[in-house]
Amino acid sequence: MMRILALVLSVLTGSIAGMTYAADAPTVLITGANRGIGLEYARQFAAKGYQVIGTVRDPSDTKELSAVTQRVEQLDVTDAASVAALAGRLHGVPIDILVNNAGIVMPSTVDADNFAESWDMSLAVMAGAQAWAIRAALPSLRRSPHPRIVNIASTEALGATRYISAYTVAKHASMGLTRAMAVELGAEGITVNCVCPGPIRTAMTQRTPEEDKLVFAKRRTVLRRYGEPEEVAHATLSLVLPAAGFITGATLVVDGGLTIRNA
Repeated sequence: MMRILALVLSVLTGSIAGMTYAADAPTVLITGANRGIGLEYARQFAAKGYQVIGTVRDPSDTKELSAVTQRVEQLDVTDAASVAALAGRLHGVPIDILVNNAGIVMPSTVDADNFAESWDMSLAVMAGAQAWAIRAALPSLRRSPHPRIVNIASTEALGATRYISAYTVAKHASMGLTRAMAVELGAEGITVNCVCPGPIRTAMTQRTPEEDKLVFAKRRTVLRRYGEPEEVAHATLSLVLPAAGFITGATLVVDGGLTIRNA
């Protein structure tokens, strides 16, 4: 029994033969990597020995990211020219894993003056940009022995909340893109999966008072708390291991039981 448990743990941590990473470590490209869950992805991948390339929209906001990554690249995920320029700069650089993480929230009611801006920007950042990033990374991914794509969506892809309809639609699109790309790229051995975080302590939620977080968590989640960014990062890591090669088109929900409690 102990030997079986040890083997399971070694698979989950990527430490079995052929899965420890050094000079020839896999390279992961993470969009929106300078804060929140994206920054935690960079930290956790780096801690596991991966080579990390993180993208940021604002190149002046990279202090924490630069401390844990091999390379930081400026990228406006909504700008096709910026994506093409990044693809050019990364030409010949091996990319084994793409984590499409960039995201925003622009609350708006459907009849508000800013609705059109919220709609266009949300779909551009969290739906269109994921497709453009996949296109840009695809030549490198096709050369990888274990190519992986993970699109970061949200539990909004499984339901809906008032006043953030553009965000909700974009996250549904991210899940749809995941399934479509899994089917399209599967014959090439490229796995494409989706992670749906629930209530997580990030920059997006830090303005919510702690007492409100506590009330929400106790009412809506099974575990009765907010999750931490590293918990989402560890879940994502489990999808990119060489041992995860038969998982594709899947949605991994990291929400403390919010979805099942409110089904």
